[in-house]
Amino acid sequence: MTDISRARRCVALLALAPLLWLPLAAPAQLLSASPVASSNDASAAAAQLEALPRPAVPPPERGPVVPAQVLRWRHEAAAAEYGDGVPRDALRAAELYCRAARYGDAEAQYALGWMLTNARGIERNDATAAYLFAAAAEQGHTQAAAMSERLGQPIGPPPPCLRPPDADVVAQAPVRAASSSPGGLLRRAQAALTAPPLPPNAPAPIVNYVKLVAPEYKLEPWLVLAVMSAESNFNPGATSAKNAQGLMQLIPDTARRFGVKNPLDPVQNIRGGMAYLRWLLAYFEGDVSLALAAYNAGESSVDRYLGVPPYAETRNYVLKILVALHGRRTHAYDATVTPASARLPLMRDLWRR
Repeated sequence: MTDISRARRCVALLALAPLLWLPLAAPAQLLSASPVASSNDASAAAAQLEALPRPAVPPPERGPVVPAQVLRWRHEAAAAEYGDGVPRDALRAAELYCRAARYGDAEAQYALGWMLTNARGIERNDATAAYLFAAAAEQGHTQAAAMSERLGQPIGPPPPCLRPPDADVVAQAPVRAASSSPGGLLRRAQAALTAPPLPPNAPAPIVNYVKLVAPEYKLEPWLVLAVMSAESNFNPGATSAKNAQGLMQLIPDTARRFGVKNPLDPVQNIRGGMAYLRWLLAYFEGDVSLALAAYNAGESSVDRYLGVPPYAETRNYVLKILVALHGRRTHAYDATVTPASARLPLMRDLWRR
């Protein structure tokens, strides 16, 4: 545990009771002070909290943002929050945490949530904090999970600090591809685009099988093989810490959902992964970025965050595959497989603002 983490935990123990539960302190004070004095003290404390400033959302970043930059923002934020070598500046700390949080940094998401729930130099905002704690918790942050359970499920659209800048290469405005219905002009125009290259390390037997079976699922081989490359690097016996298995790294729930009885059987695994990809493309109307994000983090996470979730792992996963696909962001989809996500209109509306 770092010195900053230890400091934060100590501050947590000292600050949590008087700030999180400030309105509940007045009844206890009635036992030792007059009602008028207690009421005045509580009102003064509440007014002091309400007078705290609200941090501004940082402007869009210029150029690509690499993980080292995100880490630097978080370290600078912690220094500003605690006055470590620089003047203590809560507004600057919140802005820097926000910048890192937008790019999936779980520690920054937790730290900003903590500042918001405890009014640490900035205006209290439990609604935004609930989203920040949930995002960090979903990435395995233990302390954030405890706070998320305390605050409950986030409500409403995600806050700006969990929405990436418009220029972000991973999360952009949702796009709708042409459906795979016969005769569509858009579908034919899309098919005429140059196909992305296949992974150079893909074994010939796997490539040949995918080329043979992918049309059955109305999928392009380049997409299936790009996902397979990112998921398992073509290792049929691959397993993950989350018990994802096989070439397409199917977790048990997904395997059952698409009728895969033996996830380590290459044929069953590939077919199960293709069935899931086909479903996701229909659900997100051919948007490759959203389908990839959902393949990694689940469609419910994409729906909740109205786009690529603010998880570092998911962002890196989507970016890796988009680079391999030369930026191709659309794929024909079969609208008969499933109705589109009811959240898609909200996603598009959010990006139009």
